[in-house]
Amino acid sequence: MMIRDATDADLTHLESIAAAMGAAPGRDDFPRCLAEQRLGRRRILLAFADDVPVGYVQLNFTPVYAPFRRLGLAEIQDLNVVPAARRQGLGAALVELCEKIARDRGDTEIAISVGVTPAFGPAQRLYSQRGYVPDGAGLCYDDAPVRTGSLLPVDDLMTLKLIRAL
Repeated sequence: MMIRDATDADLTHLESIAAAMGAAPGRDDFPRCLAEQRLGRRRILLAFADDVPVGYVQLNFTPVYAPFRRLGLAEIQDLNVVPAARRQGLGAALVELCEKIARDRGDTEIAISVGVTPAFGPAQRLYSQRGYVPDGAGLCYDDAPVRTGSLLPVDDLMTLKLIRAL
């Protein structure tokens, strides 16, 4: 297994991993994220197994979620490992590298969001095992806290925000 920063030349790798996960990022999502990486606003880490790209994660230093941004927390986002490469420690290795990057920056905490549907069960367990705990704001939808009594779809935008001390 090898993990390195993604480059513009990796655009097709990122898109193919996202497609393998059933995700449909917007046409400009990865180019925008790669541009933010060049500006130092995020890191995109690409994982390989036997020289084949099998996963990626993004570490966003300017997250949209207001409490994370206010606290100056880097947020681990968009962790994806293709199904054939799962259960080999790759997701944990990507998260661990993000934690190291944040620690090396002098951060004392790091943040992550996780979906609440069963599809995110493995990620929920991974983050819990690594010591991530809810930030206390309850459910969020599209990075905004959900008000009691709200009627919202339970989809990939419904998340729980988590924090871990480094």
